[in-house]
Amino acid sequence: MLSAMLYGLRTSLFVGVASGVLAIAFGVSLGLIAAYAGGAVDALIMRVVDFMLGFPTILVALIMLAILGQGVEKVILALVLVQWAYFARAVRATALSERNKEYIEAARSLGLSHARIVFGHLAPNCMPPVIVIGTMQIASAISAEATLSFLGLGLPITEPSLGLLISNGFNVMLAGLYWISVFPGLLLLILIFAINIVGDRLREILNPRNAR
Repeated sequence: MLSAMLYGLRTSLFVGVASGVLAIAFGVSLGLIAAYAGGAVDALIMRVVDFMLGFPTILVALIMLAILGQGVEKVILALVLVQWAYFARAVRATALSERNKEYIEAARSLGLSHARIVFGHLAPNCMPPVIVIGTMQIASAISAEATLSFLGLGLPITEPSLGLLISNGFNVMLAGLYWISVFPGLLLLILIFAINIVGDRLREILNPRNAR
């Protein structure tokens, strides 16, 4: 049981971290482009973001996996699809206040390319809120993956995760074999709680008001 839990923990962490990193890369890129370009580009990207945020996360992931089937990479793709909009909106809000500051004007006066200004100068100054949201979204991704695996639409049996272990023991809980589901469930609860604690601590550390 312990070996299965450790293996499932590894799988759940891999899915959560991988989907979080890919969602950050995609969402931050679109959010920066929207804030820097403005106008029709900004309006188009934000309408897509609003559209994505209008649907429940689990519902979109369920539809994606029902179409694509089971698999680690397919679960990661589904989680990226439902997560990137959070990062795009967060980084756009920060970038809108940063794009008119002096260091951006200095970079433009030096004749730097738009790509270098956006990703070399604007992006690093927009990362603190992204790091905090990213930590929270990793916990959310692990929880979503466990839910999908519990429902039988997530990872296959050959790649057991904590959600799949909980599902395996759910039907025999009333027969007295409660530990098959309870112990992986407790590990999942501790994991998500620990990640949320890290996210709260990062929010305190990266808050400039607390620094002053």
